[in-house]
Amino acid sequence: MAEAAPLIDFSASSVEVARQLIGACVRVNGVGGRIVETEAYDREDPASHTFSGPTPRNAAMFGPPGHAYVYRSYGIHWCLNFVCREVGHGAGVLIRALEPIAGLDVMRQRRGVIDERLLCAGPGRLCQALAITREHDGRALDAPPFELQPETAPIAVVVGPRIGISKAMEMPWRFGLAGSRFVSRPFRAV
Repeated sequence: MAEAAPLIDFSASSVEVARQLIGACVRVNGVGGRIVETEAYDREDPASHTFSGPTPRNAAMFGPPGHAYVYRSYGIHWCLNFVCREVGHGAGVLIRALEPIAGLDVMRQRRGVIDERLLCAGPGRLCQALAITREHDGRALDAPPFELQPETAPIAVVVGPRIGISKAMEMPWRFGLAGSRFVSRPFRAV
């Protein structure tokens, strides 16, 4: 009998979950791929949407762990986060990039590009490719339309500072799959 894949512990800190998610596969309505880049956010972090407390916009991030928090960035792009920690804490992991695996033709149509490296490299591109919208905000990650499968094999993870953050820049809370050509930007030393 085969062993069940280890589950991702969404009750853990956002930094721990951000690391655990590297290599996991996520699909939305069957379209998706391998997570190759994440960023951690916590309520103690001035760059986090939860730093100033709950609002109607960020309510899902204070909700139960293992759910989606979806918001618009700069009023243009949707961004997908996975909620961590206990209810009321306000922590999550931004999914920055995927290696496209399932539904590439659908992704190409949604994104209007052919190059698979440009399909899901960046949170806005990723959400467009997977058709993530505000409708997904607060939805459980272990139920349709989501499918999440943890990585079971050992993988090498690189760490660096988050992208586009002017507050709390010194925090090395960006994680990536070592050597992946699908990350949104190359990693630099911390």
